Amino acid sequence: MPRSIPRVPDVIAAVDLGSNSFHMVVARYSHGQLIIVDRIREMVRLAAGLDEHGRLDRSAVDRALECLDRFGQRLKDMKAESVRVVGTNTLRQARRKGAFLDRAASALGHPIEIIAGVEEARLIYLGVGHTMPSEPGRRLVADIGGGSTELIIGEGLQARQLASLHMGCVSMSARFFEGGELTEKRMKRARLAARLELEPLQASFGRSNWDHAVGTSGTVRAVGDIIAARGGAESLITAEEVEALVEVALRAGALDRLRLPGLNEERLPVFPGGVAILAEIFSMLGLRSLRIADGALREGLLYDLLGRLTDEDARVRTVRAMESRYHVDGQQAARVEATTLAFLQQVQDAWELADPLAELVLGWSARLHEIGLDISHSHYHRHGAYLLEHADMPGFPREEQRLLACVVGTHRRKPNVVMLEDLPPPWHIKAEFLMVLLRLAVLLHRGRTVVSLPPIQLRAKARSLEVEFPRRWLDDHPLTSADLDQEAEYLKAIGFRLRVV
Repeated sequence: MPRSIPRVPDVIAAVDLGSNSFHMVVARYSHGQLIIVDRIREMVRLAAGLDEHGRLDRSAVDRALECLDRFGQRLKDMKAESVRVVGTNTLRQARRKGAFLDRAASALGHPIEIIAGVEEARLIYLGVGHTMPSEPGRRLVADIGGGSTELIIGEGLQARQLASLHMGCVSMSARFFEGGELTEKRMKRARLAARLELEPLQASFGRSNWDHAVGTSGTVRAVGDIIAARGGAESLITAEEVEALVEVALRAGALDRLRLPGLNEERLPVFPGGVAILAEIFSMLGLRSLRIADGALREGLLYDLLGRLTDEDARVRTVRAMESRYHVDGQQAARVEATTLAFLQQVQDAWELADPLAELVLGWSARLHEIGLDISHSHYHRHGAYLLEHADMPGFPREEQRLLACVVGTHRRKPNVVMLEDLPPPWHIKAEFLMVLLRLAVLLHRGRTVVSLPPIQLRAKARSLEVEFPRRWLDDHPLTSADLDQEAEYLKAIGFRLRVV
């Protein structure tokens, strides 16, 4: 059953919970275009509150929640109907963050997704691509964040190579410039650390692989503002200018003596780490100059959200690409998908599966349930789950990717429901229902025949499902009947009742 395309709301918004700053951008959708109507940025320095054990300290949590409370109020005032919120490097690293994320979502009024580094890179490129004039050739995009640095090479709106490095202006400044000392020795150590991170990417991201270089986000824009205030060109940074800023910082000797017109006071504590990374990007990748883009992760989130609402969902492209890559039998996948979605329509009220994500995940699980066959037929459901959990899947936040992996990984034989327990609420419960529907559809299409199934009626209750076939149909299909008996035993072992009539 094809999914209906929802109406695009008049007002949509994106929130980026970065390691250094939190950003919110609100846009109005008019005549097929996004018009930015509000931007808010607050320096939260979440990464500075992350200790060596991966715990966020109370002051960082308080700063974050106070900021999100203000963001949430603005979203209510502006009546944003569709909002996407993502956390990046610091929230990827943070341990025992469940309580914080619950409080943060409550303050903001919207759920928070934690995205992988390569997904962050893809969204950054999307934001740059949509906010810069199109030009022929390949484009390198560099984004130095608070806790990570993303590098992307792409053409037009399509990213071709993605990388996320574990270094950012906050982490680098804290590691090498603690106490605010700006010595040559410290700068050399910081640049060496950045060089070591960049070295594995030098061949694939070096000068011969792209035609134009673009930078975005805090550090790049801060450096651009300083250069413009010193009489340089606006929206353009050269290698010589970056090295000159390094020398200015070293001559000052300490942050409290560093005077740079154009540098925001809030950014001063993380400036040395950021400029060290930028200098090595220029050096290691062979940049002569870097143009500054307006778009970044939050704009990419807006356009990705718009794509989801206009049936240009990046997740759909990813699923299609994985079908091709792992040689999925498209006809079999389509049969299983159609049956699972038809079953979902019958039980979604009883099992509270009206959330659009339930339909999406169930359909994608059906499309991809056999990708593990490309590795081995033995335990192919486990191989498929591993691939789905660990592959780079553009468009998918980690929680959705893990949910997809769990449904596929439990779709046959004795289900390992322990893997469902680690899913975030309410999916740790709902995933079991999706699993049951996929298992039933796969079982009924085990013969891989083009012959249509008969009308099948499903009646669902709390943890039970009654499946009714036309009279004598099961008598004429003894193998299917035997499979259903075995399935009832598998589900009984996990406390789920399947009754076939």
